Amino acid sequence: MAILEGLNTQVMGISGDSLDTVKRFAGEFGITYPLVSDRGGAIKKLYSGERINYLIDKTGTIRLIVRGVPDNRVIIDKIKALGLDK
Repeated sequence: MAILEGLNTQVMGISGDSLDTVKRFAGEFGITYPLVSDRGGAIKKLYSGERINYLIDKTGTIRLIVRGVPDNRVIIDKIKALGLDK
């Protein structure tokens, strides 16, 4: 995670769980990046209900979609290939 955060990126987690559950999860696993509780499902409706990782550039353009648990090396390589790390 430190590598991603060092590449001029913002890592963020979004969950349909309650804010209290998200806070407990972050504390239990030592997560320091922002976690968002999407209880109403507004974000889910915009993107997808399944486990998907999006690489979104600063203009809001989706540059990469990875279904399931991502291979961070693939994401890091894509960030660098697109020049988004600068």
